[in-house]
Amino acid sequence: MLRVDAPKPFLKLFLAILAGGVLLAAAILPFAGASGWVVNASTDTMNSNVQDISENNTVPLRSRITDRDGQTIAWIYNQNRTEVPSKKISRAMKDSIVAIEDRRFYDHKGVDIRGTMRAALANLSSGGVSEGASTINQQYVKNYLWLIDAENEDEAAQAIETSLPRKLREMKMARDLDRELSKDEILTRYLNLVSFGNSAFGVQAAAQTYFGVNAEDLDDNQSAFLAGIVQSTSALDPYTNPEGAKKRRNAVLQARVTAKTLPQSKADELAAKPLGVLEEPAIPTNGCIGAGRSGFFCDYVLQYLEGKGISKDEITKGGYTIRTTLDSKAQRSAENAARGKVAPDQDGVAAATDYLAPIDGKHQVLAMASSRTYGLNQKKRESVLPLTHSLQGHGAGSVFKIFAAAAAMEEGMGLNTNLAVPTRAEVEGMGAGGARGCPANKYCVENAGAYKPNMTLKEALATSPNTPFIEMAEKIGMKRIVDIAIKLGLRSYKDKGSFDGENSVESYVKDNNLGSFVLGPTAVDPLELSNVAASLADHGRWCEPLPVLSIRDRNGEDVELEEADCEQAIDKSIADALANGMGSDAQSGTAAAAARAEGWSASVSAKTGTTETSFSAAFLGFTPGWAGSTYIFNDGGTPQNLCTSPVRQCGSGNLYGGNEPARIFFEASKPMIDKYGGGKLPSYDKKYDAGTDHGKWGSSSNSGNDSGGGEGTTRPQSADSPPPELNLPPEVQRGLEDLDDFLRQFQ
Repeated sequence: MLRVDAPKPFLKLFLAILAGGVLLAAAILPFAGASGWVVNASTDTMNSNVQDISENNTVPLRSRITDRDGQTIAWIYNQNRTEVPSKKISRAMKDSIVAIEDRRFYDHKGVDIRGTMRAALANLSSGGVSEGASTINQQYVKNYLWLIDAENEDEAAQAIETSLPRKLREMKMARDLDRELSKDEILTRYLNLVSFGNSAFGVQAAAQTYFGVNAEDLDDNQSAFLAGIVQSTSALDPYTNPEGAKKRRNAVLQARVTAKTLPQSKADELAAKPLGVLEEPAIPTNGCIGAGRSGFFCDYVLQYLEGKGISKDEITKGGYTIRTTLDSKAQRSAENAARGKVAPDQDGVAAATDYLAPIDGKHQVLAMASSRTYGLNQKKRESVLPLTHSLQGHGAGSVFKIFAAAAAMEEGMGLNTNLAVPTRAEVEGMGAGGARGCPANKYCVENAGAYKPNMTLKEALATSPNTPFIEMAEKIGMKRIVDIAIKLGLRSYKDKGSFDGENSVESYVKDNNLGSFVLGPTAVDPLELSNVAASLADHGRWCEPLPVLSIRDRNGEDVELEEADCEQAIDKSIADALANGMGSDAQSGTAAAAARAEGWSASVSAKTGTTETSFSAAFLGFTPGWAGSTYIFNDGGTPQNLCTSPVRQCGSGNLYGGNEPARIFFEASKPMIDKYGGGKLPSYDKKYDAGTDHGKWGSSSNSGNDSGGGEGTTRPQSADSPPPELNLPPEVQRGLEDLDDFLRQFQ
């Protein structure tokens, strides 16, 4: 068949007549009664849509996460939009959008029949579609149904289809909306809704994206550009089509002259000027990736809120202001310490260090840091995994001995109770294996290095031999020790599958009475480990780690979150005595060298830990107002031994909790400790020196001195460990510590 192409002028005229006819029909039919079935068939839906639009509760707004001082940490959004009231939008912006989009906006009733006819005639005379006929009301309805109401791609397509039924429904809703809202409300809603390109929805986001100003400060030039780009955000993008954007801006300026809201001389002056947009659009990074050093903390905030019933999807749309507990100075200090001791791009090994403060009866999370950068660049070993707040690594090692010590003190042991320290211990019914040459059906543990044959519980906590703690566990049984560990903070050990994908740590260790638990070979959540420290600092009282101080909705109303009730995990008097008994580690125990290296001289309750395989190492420390831990672990696909100086994977491990883990804690804590109460130990009931059941645990010693030895699992103390402290009675030692605290106030 021979095809004859229609002459282009004729084709343009035909399209113009067709467009004009459709527009004219669309304007007349609803009011003449024709095609009423199209409108009536969806009356209920339209009424619901109009009500939804008028209530304006579902417009997606970006949410803001701040630190405790109100400084922005991150923006979370589905559409980058911040709603502003009418008084916060400049007059120039309002005049510009009305002049170019709907000249008779203040005169019509939502649908402009005169304007529709004028557009049809203009299109006919120009031989093309040169002028639209939708009012601002109609555009608002269409954009709302497209950007807000549509729940899937099909509904979005229906909202913007070019069919006559859709046009009729849109016009009826535009008329109904005009009865519901004032002109200024409709205009404000429209300017807060529409897209301005480059991820900017609404005039406030657009003003910041293109000019770095607020909507209330937009001048005539800026307003003309923004009003113009609404026509086609892609075709008029100033960064890809500056000439087209400028031509459109000038058209808006001239439209304002026609509307008598701008003098011709001013329009001519502005038309000669450049657009004045920023060198590149200022688009806020969406999500926790934009939080920088606080990325892991941001991730935890979203996880926490999800657990409280506010989903991430809701946050991306809800316009919340979330004020968190984050202390930005503490965060910087923690991150600098972690990255200074463990390289961010180190293959296969990472550090996590978290800090909390018992404040106002809650355990507020002040900092969460990792040696890893929070990000997606795998070549730089960046990570978005929850390294700071999920089960990681191969255990905190000898840190877990504090749970056995707490259980023993509950059953009458004192800080000065004499403990036998055999070189090797073999126990039955507590698992199997362990040290070399272990008989069948026994669990065997050895100390590494030289220890005194006897030492006090306080000495054992500081120097960390293995054998006395295994013998404690044999007498007490693992159920109570595991209960204490969970109650003080290791709550995820109750979760199904936390041990091996099927069993929980709690059930598996209890059911098998595994003595190895005391030596800490089980993966730990760094935040939970830090919260153990916070629970002991808070006199044995557990509270869930709290990352949020307040949350407000889009209307500025407070949103109440249901917080878990705090619980007394162990008796207050025992917690305080144990905390005081842990005060020697940084003075003369396994953490003393690290404390000296970082210039730390304050009192602190502490415990180091290293796993038998050197696959991970940890340090836990606290004062009454500051608590935290550091955990260094394998985070790659193939775990290996870890070495110190620098921290790395290696063939034969020599990383201990008293090395980089302790040093990170001291470096991170030193600038912050005075802000949160200073370094000191709690006072305690002196009956816990001798203990409350001599018959079960034997005699006590008046000597509270600590002697040298190994860090605790199966490896010797590092060669730079300090000499033993002077053999002073505990009361004298505490007096010297109090005097030292007093004198430091004058330094």
